[in-house]
Amino acid sequence: MQEDIENKSLTLIINTSKLTARTLATAFMKFLRYSRNKIQAHQNVKPQGKQSVKQLIAQNQGVENTELADRNEAKSFDRYARQYGVDYAVQKGYSQEGKSRYILYFKARDRSAINQAMAAYSVAWARQQKQERSAAEPTLDPTREAPAKKMERIRQKGMER
Repeated sequence: MQEDIENKSLTLIINTSKLTARTLATAFMKFLRYSRNKIQAHQNVKPQGKQSVKQLIAQNQGVENTELADRNEAKSFDRYARQYGVDYAVQKGYSQEGKSRYILYFKARDRSAINQAMAAYSVAWARQQKQERSAAEPTLDPTREAPAKKMERIRQKGMER
């Protein structure tokens, strides 16, 4: 009887160890399959927003471009591009005069998104230029004096006569 119990317990131990090895092997295979599918799904995702010119052109959609004067203009366009879902890439180039320029390549699903983003950007750019011009206006004309100084000169001329 003792031998019979020992044989049964030994058989049970062997079967459970085989079961755990089998279970571990199947779980590991499922994990490998899952991770392989995740990697493929990650590689198939299209980039959005700012990206390289190569990635932008590889999406086989119409790409448009425009020139910007400096890097700050490209950075300020980023806000409007994100707001309207426009994908874009910035590349440094040179104009015909030899000055460095930034070329902005952009695309979107529909033309209206590009139009809205460019309109919002141009309004903001014009507003910024107007503020800069009004701030620099008093320093541009040194002959122009403050009104208080003019009144003082008139009084002094009157006293001299």
